[in-house]
Amino acid sequence: MKKILVFGASNSASSINKQLAFYAASTINGAEKTYIDLKDFPLPLYCIDDQKAEGFPEKASEFHQLLENHDGYIISLAEHNHNFTSVFKNIIDWVSRMDRNMWKGKPMLLLSTSPGGRGGRNVMDIALSSMKMMGANITGHLCLPSFYDNFKPEQGILQEALQQELVEKVASFMQVLTEQ
Repeated sequence: MKKILVFGASNSASSINKQLAFYAASTINGAEKTYIDLKDFPLPLYCIDDQKAEGFPEKASEFHQLLENHDGYIISLAEHNHNFTSVFKNIIDWVSRMDRNMWKGKPMLLLSTSPGGRGGRNVMDIALSSMKMMGANITGHLCLPSFYDNFKPEQGILQEALQQELVEKVASFMQVLTEQ
C-alpha cells in the first residue's frame, strides 16, 4: 500500500492550510496516510555556521526520514507576507542541506488557501518554481480562495466547481502515485 505524507506548511494550531490538506487526504481510499503538524519539528533558524559546528538537528533528520519513508506528499502552503511561512522555509533550508533532492521525484499535490480571494496564489507561484529544483514532482495544484466562505470542516469545500477541481487533482495525484 502506498504511503502519503500530509501536512499544512504552517505551525499555527488553527491552520486553515492544515485543515485543507487533511481534508484532501481524507478523500483518498487505498493508501496509508501520515498526518503531521510542523509544530512537532521545532528547529533553530538555519545557519551554515551552526550546521558546520553542530551538524544537523535531530528534528531535521526526523523530517527527512519521513520524506524518505513516504511515496508521495499532500502539502497545503500557508502564505506569510506573500511567501512561505518561516517554519516551512526553515525546514526546507535544513533538509535541503542534507539532501538537495529532498522530494526525490515523488508525486506531490500542492494546495493553498487563505482568507483572501487569491487563496495563497503568491506562495503557490513560488513553490511551483522553487520546489522542482529540490526534486518535487508536482502532479497538480489548487488555490482555494476565501477559505471561510468556501470551506466548512464538517462539509468540506462548498463550491461544487472547486470541489470537483480538488477531486480531479487528487485523482491525478493518485494515478501518478500508483504508477510509480
